[in-house]
Amino acid sequence: MGVLVPYCFSGTLFRASFEKWMDPVVAQIDIGDLQLDVVQKGVTRQQALFNLIRNKIFRRLWSSGGQLPSTRKLAEALGVSRNTVIGAYDQLVAEGYIESRIGAGYYVTVTVPDDYVQTCLPTPIVDRDPAVKETFNRPFAPGVPDLQHFPYQKWQRLLCQHVSRPILAGQNDIQGLYDLRCALSEYLASSRSVDCDASRIIITSGAQQGLFIAAQALLTKQSTILVENPGYKQMEKVLARSAAKVRLMSVEPELGLDIDSMVEQQATAIYITPSNQYPLGTTLNTSQRLQLIHWAKENEGWIIEDDYDSEFQFAHRPYTSLQGLASQQKDQANVVYIGTLSKVMLPSLRLGYMVVPTSLVEECLLIKDAMSGDTPIHTQAALADFISGGDLLRHIRKMRRLYQQKYQWVCECVERNLGESWKVISQAAGLHVTLMNTQKIVETELVERVAEKGVTIRPLSQYEYAESPIREYSAIVLGFGNASLEQIEQGVAVIAECYAQLEAR
Repeated sequence: MGVLVPYCFSGTLFRASFEKWMDPVVAQIDIGDLQLDVVQKGVTRQQALFNLIRNKIFRRLWSSGGQLPSTRKLAEALGVSRNTVIGAYDQLVAEGYIESRIGAGYYVTVTVPDDYVQTCLPTPIVDRDPAVKETFNRPFAPGVPDLQHFPYQKWQRLLCQHVSRPILAGQNDIQGLYDLRCALSEYLASSRSVDCDASRIIITSGAQQGLFIAAQALLTKQSTILVENPGYKQMEKVLARSAAKVRLMSVEPELGLDIDSMVEQQATAIYITPSNQYPLGTTLNTSQRLQLIHWAKENEGWIIEDDYDSEFQFAHRPYTSLQGLASQQKDQANVVYIGTLSKVMLPSLRLGYMVVPTSLVEECLLIKDAMSGDTPIHTQAALADFISGGDLLRHIRKMRRLYQQKYQWVCECVERNLGESWKVISQAAGLHVTLMNTQKIVETELVERVAEKGVTIRPLSQYEYAESPIREYSAIVLGFGNASLEQIEQGVAVIAECYAQLEAR
């Protein structure tokens, strides 16, 4: 009788087949609405695909253990190269979201906790509206120079000459490039009668850093500092981070700072914009400057001189700087001189400088070192050449003529469109004009109406401290530096139209 042999597989084959049969069913992931039709600017397709798949996993739309489509299939479905998909998968593997099983494909490995799904979903990146960004530099935005007439090609050549120099590639002097400090010393001596040498100049990341360093070096909890009101709003931010007491000194339209009253005050320091008071546009004459210097000497006080816009005087030669006058009186130790290249060149350079007495140099450098370390060196090297080669003076002369033309055109347009209601009260200097109206209108409402029509102006209230007294007039500030003659005419017409609408209510 034959032996009945049961039908079976060989041991190895049977075990493999049995284990496969016993495995849970692996869910095949359907790509569903996954698509790359819109890719955010600045993001590669590979990164965008990585973000999409990761978000699916975070939202548990692709569950743990699910099998992803093959790289070839997903590439065909999305209409991208297979390398794009492979790169995205590799990144997901590296960060632990999926795993690669040899011969079996890719699988989701992350299990997302319940509370994580609700609270920790990646926030989508939303780019700011370009129109919002552009308001910073729109016609009539105060403080912006002409961005069209800068010698960009010359500047680019100078930058390229220095960017590949190994000697500039490492760490650099906290005080700033010596060549630039020497060039600034000569420039300031000839243009502003500033008495200094390279050892007393500190290069800063704009005037703002210089003001902060000066405040930290000079002021303590027991200090009192006198400031102009209305005045430069950024200085208010600086002083808010010091423990010093702030005392406001009123600046009146067309009259300026009351120096006789100021010199009766007891204070540690005064912050002042003597060449073109910001924003009312008054100036201190030589006699007033000498009064300030005498006050500083008698009270052992300090003068922080912010000499912005001094290069652009249209009606007369600029007055000698306070620092220069003090040095002639042998009292230069009482003045800290702050300057910037933002108005004469470009705000984006973020380069400024401060001239301090020898006794303050080390303290100021310690503060700067704690704040930011050294200042970007390649731009300094290019600027040193730009000044030494005469390019800065040529550019200033050209821009002075252009800004004077713009200033005169603003005044003509204001007279023609707003002459019965508004008048220019700022001096013929700088990059802005201030208009005053003896009627008390709501400045902010006018500013908002004008902004809706694409023109940026500022209310005078934006430059006032919270404790400011109530004014009997209204005022607005118009920056003409980055406006063409056509834009100036159109902008003033817009202001006139909006003002007429407010009056008609």
